[in-house]
Amino acid sequence: MNNKKTGQELYKKAKKIIPGGTMLLSKRPEMFLPINWPSYFSKSKDISVWDLDNNQYRDMSIMGIGTNTLGYNNDEVDKKVIDTINKGNMTTLNCPEEVELAEKLIDINPWADMARFARTGGEANAIAIRIARAASGKDNVAICGYHGWHDWYLSANHNKKDELGGHLLTGLNPDGVPKALKNTVFPFQYNDFETLKNLVSKHDIGVIKMEVVRNQEPKNNFLQNVRKLANEKNIVLIFDECTSGFRETFGGLHMKYGVNPDLIMLGKTLGNGYAITAVVGEKSVMENAQSSFISSTFWTERIGPTAALETLKVMEKNKSWEIITKKGCQMNSIWETMARKYNLDISISGLPAITTYNFNLSNNLHYKTLVTQEMLKQKFLASSAFYASIKHEDQDFIDYANALEKAFYLICECEKGNKYIQELLEGPVIHSGFGRLN
Repeated sequence: MNNKKTGQELYKKAKKIIPGGTMLLSKRPEMFLPINWPSYFSKSKDISVWDLDNNQYRDMSIMGIGTNTLGYNNDEVDKKVIDTINKGNMTTLNCPEEVELAEKLIDINPWADMARFARTGGEANAIAIRIARAASGKDNVAICGYHGWHDWYLSANHNKKDELGGHLLTGLNPDGVPKALKNTVFPFQYNDFETLKNLVSKHDIGVIKMEVVRNQEPKNNFLQNVRKLANEKNIVLIFDECTSGFRETFGGLHMKYGVNPDLIMLGKTLGNGYAITAVVGEKSVMENAQSSFISSTFWTERIGPTAALETLKVMEKNKSWEIITKKGCQMNSIWETMARKYNLDISISGLPAITTYNFNLSNNLHYKTLVTQEMLKQKFLASSAFYASIKHEDQDFIDYANALEKAFYLICECEKGNKYIQELLEGPVIHSGFGRLN
């Protein structure tokens, strides 16, 4: 392997001129391998990523934060995008693809009547909240899950310290979020219907926004009870499927459980790496977008809808949701087998197609760091998460398992007291979540 670290040198520069170092917390090198992660890529194809020193890695980690279920640089999607670029991406007129995409998403979700588009998940969440508040005539929102970075959501941490700690944002201090938004957003935990009922009765809730599934399956008719409560109290029910959409069904995961929302957001997988997100919903709710102001120049560019239309076509042709679910189960089996072999206590969570594991051991973060460190030496981008694509092949899993075995063996030796994790690590321990960079 080329031992140059051009990516790390560039990241040192980035931290001086870009607050936080990167545009996305989940892509910070500190989340993987603080001083040894390649950090930047030069090109990619299928599941291969090349760094700035031309080292080639197989991505057995988060595949563009779950955006590329069809693999990097999918030939069919990219051809359509290149054709669009050659014809022109932006003009004074609108692109016809946005109408075609709206029709397609309504066809996939027959309970829905209308659609609006944006380019990021945070935007889609903010749009949905604006529309739902306008429709309900109420400000207060009950939330369950991760819903982006905008003020409306982060304001929950003004209610009590770390209210969002159970929703993937542990330790967040919401600096810059108006304190006047305090007590407008109220978190509840998944499968805790009693807490949701109490929130609705005490806080004049007008909107319930939740992920259909994050880390656990619904129990005791949880989703059905949420839907019934929303109907009884005239509450707008939003399903945030920016992450879960098209992972197990051709559309939102709600289809699996037979519970329809009033609004749904779709993102991540929708454009196979190109920026496109959607808010889809019932006409009686969606039309309230017109009584507010929801508008942005680059929501009208042509590449996003073009990519989405072709991505949907390729997904439907290949039944990609079935393939990535199967491949996620393959990864879970590797982790489970390895943990049993080396007597290591791990817990696995998430949908199979976006699965994660943790060591139920005191040195959890140290061991995760060691795994990434040792896998990188074997030319794998690997962490404790795996987002599957249709381009992950059986041989990739075989090679991954063979490489992972060394790391699990070393962890086992540490647990036995035969080796010391601090001596095995070649740099700092990974970060566990939100935090400032030095």
